[in-house]
Amino acid sequence: MTDWAVIGHDGQAHRAFAMSGPKVTHQSSGADEAAALAGLGATARLYRIGEGRPDALPCPLLPGPGRGLAGLTQDQPADVIDGWVRLILMGFAARHPNWDGVACVLSQTLSHWVHLSADEAVSCQSFLTPMLASALGAAMPPDSAAISDSLSRPERLAAHLRSAQVSATPGALSGHLLGAELAAARPYWLGQSVALIAPDAGASGYGDALKAQGVPVAQHDPETLLPDALAALAGVLGFTD
Repeated sequence: MTDWAVIGHDGQAHRAFAMSGPKVTHQSSGADEAAALAGLGATARLYRIGEGRPDALPCPLLPGPGRGLAGLTQDQPADVIDGWVRLILMGFAARHPNWDGVACVLSQTLSHWVHLSADEAVSCQSFLTPMLASALGAAMPPDSAAISDSLSRPERLAAHLRSAQVSATPGALSGHLLGAELAAARPYWLGQSVALIAPDAGASGYGDALKAQGVPVAQHDPETLLPDALAALAGVLGFTD
């Protein structure tokens, strides 16, 4: 089997994976690239997540041969999705080939709504909702009445947030932010199947809010998608035996 390694930043730390062909043999993490790689030992072939200029949408999720896994970019509306999120989307597509729908990927700072079709990323819309929620002291679970209020009247978001701040209701803060996001992202979830890709702690509010709108939602833990993503990457690189 071909021995190689992958390294990238998942938004919290550098993570490195030792690979034998398409299989992860062990992994390590660290505050910087050197620390993460030190946990793997010597490796002859190193592949970087997030390397190179982003690919413009629409484009295949899988990168071209001989390239690092760059992020994704879009002109209208202006948006950028980093290479790690693309890797997670590759893992989802590997498990669900030719799936047609919308993936909502949550991180600590951003939420990404990505239309997927025939293993391509077609378009995207990202939001600062998680970052704003953290800055304002919002808390989970989001208040359902606040979600409904800002979903139907997103133009009043700033006023809703001030009211929730004054009344010291952190669940209402998160509810209003989420409701306004759902209003803006309506073209992505209305009439679509949604794959919600997030750790359990972050997914519950989004999942419940979407289900309340009658949207079919399936939740996926990003960690469980990583082995499929790395195996797909091995296939692109020819590291399959």
